[in-house]
Amino acid sequence: MLLTNFSGHSLEAGLDEAGRGCLAGPVFAAAVILPADFNPRFLNDSKQLSAKRRDALRPEICAQAVAWAVGQASVEEIGSINIAQASYLAMHRAVAALALTPEHLLVDGNRFRAVAGIAHTCIVGGDGLYRHIAAASVLAKTFRDEHMAALAAEFPEYGWEQNAGYPTAQHRKAIRAHGPSPHHRMGFRLL
Repeated sequence: MLLTNFSGHSLEAGLDEAGRGCLAGPVFAAAVILPADFNPRFLNDSKQLSAKRRDALRPEICAQAVAWAVGQASVEEIGSINIAQASYLAMHRAVAALALTPEHLLVDGNRFRAVAGIAHTCIVGGDGLYRHIAAASVLAKTFRDEHMAALAAEFPEYGWEQNAGYPTAQHRKAIRAHGPSPHHRMGFRLL
């Protein structure tokens, strides 16, 4: 069973990102503040869930969250400031887009660049421990996958509707055959 919060503040937001290790596309992040009684049956780290379960959880999270928001950092920003800083930028954008200002941020991972005026705690594996980080994980992943599927319609040769830009053998084979697209992260090792 996942825990509700870490700090005891009712306005604690969970933060997580998706797409950090991809070869293409933006990095997405989500910030989620949940009510204490929110406990859907299958909520977990998005990597532990099937696409079908993630897609079923997303509208439930969006409907019942006290507040939620998604942010992203572009391929150009990733190339300019590096993937770690771009991940923090996407998280900051998600926090800034929340309808309420959180009192505390609970961040999945071991590092974070502080948001001015809001305390934070980093938790390695937090998306498998805390509901609001798990919810953020699900939103970041589903919104990013949706974005990559839309890009796949324009660039079908890369299979982004299935691999979401991750470095699969099929994706690397497509890069070899067709070269990189404008959505590929040129600072990453594509082949």
